[in-house]
Amino acid sequence: MNDMIIPDLVERELKVVGTRPLRPDGMDKVTGRAKFGADMHVPNMLIGRVLRSPHAHARIKSIDASKARALKGVKAVITADALCDLPSEFVPAGEMMVNFRDITRNVMARDKALYEGHAVAAVAATSDAVAAQALSLIEVDYEVLPHVIDVEKAMQPDAPLLHDDMYTIGADPKPEKPSNIAKRVEFGFGDLDAGFAKADVVVEREFTTKPVHQGYIEPHACLASVSEDGQAELWCTTQGQFIVRAFCAKLLGMEVSQLRVTASEIGGGFGGKTVVYLEPLALALSREACQPVKMVMSRTEVFQASGPTSGAKLWIKVGATKDGTVTAADALLKYQAGAFQGSPVQPGAMCAFAPYELENVRVIGFDVVVNRPKVAAYRAPGGPIAEFAVESVMDEVALKINMDPVDFRLKNAAKEGTRAPYGPKLGPIGLVQTLQAARAHEHYAAPLKANQGRGVASGFWFNIGGETCASLNVGEDGSVAMVVGTPDIGGSRASLSMMAAEELGIPLEHVHPIIGDTSSLGFNFLTGGSRVTFSSGMAIVQAAREVIEILRDRAAKLWEVPMEEVEWVDGHARFTGSGEAKSLSLVELAKTAGKTGGPIIGNAAINATGAGPSLATHLVDVEVDPETGAVKILRYTAIQDAGKAVHPSYVEGQMQGGAVQGIGWALNEEYIYDDKGRLENPGFLDYRIPVCSDVPMIDTVIVEVPNPNHPYGVRGVGETPIVPPMGAIANAVSHATGVRFTDLPMSPPRVLDAIDSNQAT
Repeated sequence: MNDMIIPDLVERELKVVGTRPLRPDGMDKVTGRAKFGADMHVPNMLIGRVLRSPHAHARIKSIDASKARALKGVKAVITADALCDLPSEFVPAGEMMVNFRDITRNVMARDKALYEGHAVAAVAATSDAVAAQALSLIEVDYEVLPHVIDVEKAMQPDAPLLHDDMYTIGADPKPEKPSNIAKRVEFGFGDLDAGFAKADVVVEREFTTKPVHQGYIEPHACLASVSEDGQAELWCTTQGQFIVRAFCAKLLGMEVSQLRVTASEIGGGFGGKTVVYLEPLALALSREACQPVKMVMSRTEVFQASGPTSGAKLWIKVGATKDGTVTAADALLKYQAGAFQGSPVQPGAMCAFAPYELENVRVIGFDVVVNRPKVAAYRAPGGPIAEFAVESVMDEVALKINMDPVDFRLKNAAKEGTRAPYGPKLGPIGLVQTLQAARAHEHYAAPLKANQGRGVASGFWFNIGGETCASLNVGEDGSVAMVVGTPDIGGSRASLSMMAAEELGIPLEHVHPIIGDTSSLGFNFLTGGSRVTFSSGMAIVQAAREVIEILRDRAAKLWEVPMEEVEWVDGHARFTGSGEAKSLSLVELAKTAGKTGGPIIGNAAINATGAGPSLATHLVDVEVDPETGAVKILRYTAIQDAGKAVHPSYVEGQMQGGAVQGIGWALNEEYIYDDKGRLENPGFLDYRIPVCSDVPMIDTVIVEVPNPNHPYGVRGVGETPIVPPMGAIANAVSHATGVRFTDLPMSPPRVLDAIDSNQAT
């Protein structure tokens, strides 16, 4: 799509892009009119419920659902037989890969239940009460098996085996025996031994992180309706209706043409709604009952059975000279995948050292299955985990050589032309600018008191493009209906409408955005990977330019002049030839469309490339109570390269939201299991996400280093903000206490224990 790029486009005077208009969907959301996943109701609707395993690892010897089927009001009961038993086939879902064989087994257990909460049967009934009673009547005979929760224990040769046909991909030599290690990845180049030999200082540490949930407020919900002729409709809360269609059709043996999927408004996703859980079950139940079936997860089910992100065990080693030059960097990453392969260890390994220009670097990662829910993407999946450890070590290296941590990062910062550890040379990026902004910010020079500390960390996310379609339909009144296939999870309706208005030269309020269903547009990849404003924006610009060409042609016909003598400026066709000046607005041309050739429509179907990475630097001040170990966030500043902030308010919102989620991950959030592999905190009372009193007002600084591969210089911004917080906060707590913290979360008991242990020594 590089032919779309106009070199001076970003430098021209922009009238809409870069401003802060109200969001087009705001009124419906604040008044309650917006329809979310559980808001859909249709006549003759049944309620679906899921029976879940109480065991972390158990063989399913038999399932007897006869009593449930006989219960009055029960219309359908299904087990794994209702879904296709699929062969292994890997497909992309956001930045991560998923396996159809694993999806069908995760949606409904076959042979074995692999974690507490694993679905084993489902029912549809005339009411929720009847459905719940039906579940209690299903008899499942389990053979309880030994389980494994910890990633390092799962890697041991004598660990309980989750899958007897899993052999480590990427291992050399190829393993002769199955194990829980699904995959080994490695990136890097140079001579590590020589690099470490040059170092004056070497820091080597181990770190642990716990699984954490995305914490979206809206639970998974859907409504399915399968008619007697096999045609089906599905309404669901999702980040990608086309992916849901593809997955469900595959799992139910349907053609995609038989299934129409509509994405509802979404009450949070953050990567956790890029996969399917209830949707195939609702379709299977509806197919059996020949009635619509609605399913909504409880909060307990969300925690027990939908994907958190990985916990991990990490080892980092970095060497540097006294002048601050990093000479070598090495990392070993072990990520929990949950019950099925597919942790974000690969993107984590890609991100680990990516903010730095290195000559000698290696990252080895392992994808390890354990008896936990299959992980899902969580905002820059894998990146925050790896860079928490790396940024902690970088901070310690700077401390040992008595160098300012920002200056140390500046000396080693990746820039245009830097070879990333995972291979390619980077294009224009703004890490240096974010570090310079951090050093110049008043926050960095503000005084600190006793028991207070300041931390800094940088972060990298590579962003993606992908298959994207969009349509602009000009109405008779000159309004423009903008149809896109990427659900809006962060204000993309606004940013895409703004680019359309900028291109067409019309007021923003004349553009009306619609999120199309799977029958409205060609295939669109999901909303993930910080791709929407980038890739859908490219499609919108292309569609708008097609509309402009049509409008110029219509004006030329009306004036009976060559099209070459008509230009489009500020929403008007203007005659550039000799003679009387002529001008027609889009509104005027739309009114005559029926007489000049018919409807005016611009379409685009692209496979967007050139997404360009986004980098950030965060500053944070904390205060640690030496008597309780409680950590208070005093001040937070997030600085990030956005390429071009189409709508600065929503860019700032993304930066602030990522920082808040990182604060929760750093200080409080974790899955806690008992010795039987049962989750002890499956709800927001015991799984503690940050509330308003936990965080200060978060300052933001937007850096703009335009991405040359986008017509407005856009690069994705939504995921990078969650990458630096954990490292920045850990560094701040370490400076406040004099103790290096290597395990997350840094909850009060852990911090207090570390302080007491340090004083004892």
